[in-house]
Amino acid sequence: MNKTTKILIAVLAVAVIIIALLLGYILGTKKKENEDVTEAVKTTEATEAPEKDTEKETEVSTEEDTNEPEEDTTEAEKKNDSTDKKYACYVKLSSGDSWEDGGKPVVQYSADLMNKSKADISGWEIKIDGFTGAEFVSGWNGKFKIKGDTLSITPESYNETVAAKGSTNVGFQIKFKDEAATKKVSKNAVLFVGGKEYTEPMPEKEQPKETPKKEKVETESGTPFDNHGKLSLKGTDIVDKNGKPYQLKGISTHGLAWFPDYVNKEAFKTLRDDWGANIIRLAMYTAESGGYCTDGDQDKLKKLVDDGVTYATELGMYVIIDWHILHDTSPLDNQDEAELFWAEMAQKYADYENVIFEICNEPNGSTTWSDVKEYADTIIPIIRKYDKDVIIVVGTPTWSQDVDLAAKDPVKNSENVMYAIHFYAATHKDNIRSKLETAHGAGLPIFVTEFSICEASGNGEIDYDSADTWFELINKYNLSYCGWNLSNKDEASSLIDSSCKKTSDWKEDELSETGKWLRDTISN
Repeated sequence: MNKTTKILIAVLAVAVIIIALLLGYILGTKKKENEDVTEAVKTTEATEAPEKDTEKETEVSTEEDTNEPEEDTTEAEKKNDSTDKKYACYVKLSSGDSWEDGGKPVVQYSADLMNKSKADISGWEIKIDGFTGAEFVSGWNGKFKIKGDTLSITPESYNETVAAKGSTNVGFQIKFKDEAATKKVSKNAVLFVGGKEYTEPMPEKEQPKETPKKEKVETESGTPFDNHGKLSLKGTDIVDKNGKPYQLKGISTHGLAWFPDYVNKEAFKTLRDDWGANIIRLAMYTAESGGYCTDGDQDKLKKLVDDGVTYATELGMYVIIDWHILHDTSPLDNQDEAELFWAEMAQKYADYENVIFEICNEPNGSTTWSDVKEYADTIIPIIRKYDKDVIIVVGTPTWSQDVDLAAKDPVKNSENVMYAIHFYAATHKDNIRSKLETAHGAGLPIFVTEFSICEASGNGEIDYDSADTWFELINKYNLSYCGWNLSNKDEASSLIDSSCKKTSDWKEDELSETGKWLRDTISN
């Protein structure tokens, strides 16, 4: 082997050694970095996951802390989903307004405890997870305590017992450390009664009973119904028996349970002859005090509905039977009761050609159009089983304002089905009018089954200019309407002056400002 070859071999050997050393160093360094990262993650997890029994307790209650061990509600929460109606009592939780206070988000919540059972419940408690680090701001209709991750709500003395088929509402405001924390609040509320998780199953659904048809009453000749007969839909228009567009113009009662005296034939006759009204809407509340699905006398309420239909029919007027959803927010809450009610109404008035069914007044809160559609797609076939072509009106979300959503996805059985829009002129202006124009442009048949010219509260200032703008649209599209409301309640939307005790034959000075405006609008 010559000298040159020996030198080359030596150089190659040194190069191999150097490369091996470099590879060893690189691999060792990488392993150390991985070990450091793993250790850092472990340290972070241990630091950021405080143990439950060391968490700071925030008291917002007049009661003393009993230091009871906190329960693991994870499994209970899965079983007692607040949107799942399989239990006879459940909690419907929804979030509402939000704002900032000192740079931190504050969210307002509402929790409705629904008792669908056949017995009263007492000693209830609601638990909701997701409030770690949150601060209680204020609340009503309950006592509130945040402990660790869980908000507990117990009743006040006046709502400690929730009646069978009744409900109670609690509300509260919570301040969070940041926006991300607001997303961690559970959508489910777990109900405890007597210290135990409530798991009583929903009572078996009652089946509709056979209801005899109501014999038709004689209608006066020359009246609106006598001249125009049974109504139907053609495109977006209501048309009469001759196929000509026809506009229904009239009045809605207030809650039948609260103002029953206005359901009388002379009152309806006054509205027909002096005001020019051709339709009456019978508003039967479902959930409030005296409501059909809470503590109301169902037989008495149905008698008022029947009386109203009889008087309207005798006078040759059209009449709406209104399932007046409001405090219950979603028609799904009382759907079982609604199924029975509408089966009875459809059978009873199957031969009446002047009756219209409004199956849900004002869905609101967190109720979506898909919720309303689900309800409507159940109720409409029940009605159609007995009455194939009665006009049916479906409410829309946000207090019957979102007709644009319904236009994108109408109900399944849409023949002779209309959709409700409601407005209060001093509050609802171009934003709601644009929804109406969008929906009408898409071919949706719309009925203004409730409106007034004051604020959305039913009280406050009157806005004549906004009301006139609304009626330009109403008349442009030949929309039918019912003004709110036939009562002497001391508020702006009532049509009778609060000092007037008469229930018919009202004179000019016995009407409210709204009453005078509406009478003139209908008659003109």
